[in-house]
Amino acid sequence: MNAPRLIVGLGNPGADYADTRHNAGFWFVDRLAFELKASLAPQAKFFGSVGRAGELYLLEPATFMNRSGQAVAALARFYRIEAAEILVVHDDLDLPPGSIRLKQGGGNGGHNGLKDIQSQLGTPDFWRLRLGIGHPGDRAEVANFVLKPPRREERELIDAALDRCLIAWPKLAAGDVAAAQRLLHVKP
Repeated sequence: MNAPRLIVGLGNPGADYADTRHNAGFWFVDRLAFELKASLAPQAKFFGSVGRAGELYLLEPATFMNRSGQAVAALARFYRIEAAEILVVHDDLDLPPGSIRLKQGGGNGGHNGLKDIQSQLGTPDFWRLRLGIGHPGDRAEVANFVLKPPRREERELIDAALDRCLIAWPKLAAGDVAAAQRLLHVKP
């Protein structure tokens, strides 16, 4: 992995969505920005809030989940950031709360944010940091589930996973995928 130049947290803008499962990507970017002493500010030309720490850009799209690619593509094109230099942090229904997986490329698992980013970038070859939020057990309940806050015990597991992500950050920042995965891919 090249050292990432753009970290994108996926979520939906606004106070109504701030604590919902779908905003796990925003939760990570907020914590990373705090850790790196980078402040996020709205930038209309990038359709979201952007922060910078050295050569690293942080992005929280303000386009709502289904149009996340618009923000990612605008910033990536402007700063000439390749797909392989982008890390998208997002909620994942297929992983239990507290689980994390780091991978490059692949499908979108029905995640509309990933689907739009793949479409806008023209490739699935960006990196993903998948944050487990669990599954409601019924496909018909997925939309309702991701737009609700996690139960207290689930949020504690997700917060512990976010802590592990910050511990792994120096390895990710250096492009050392194997070392980062050893820290991230543990049972919660």
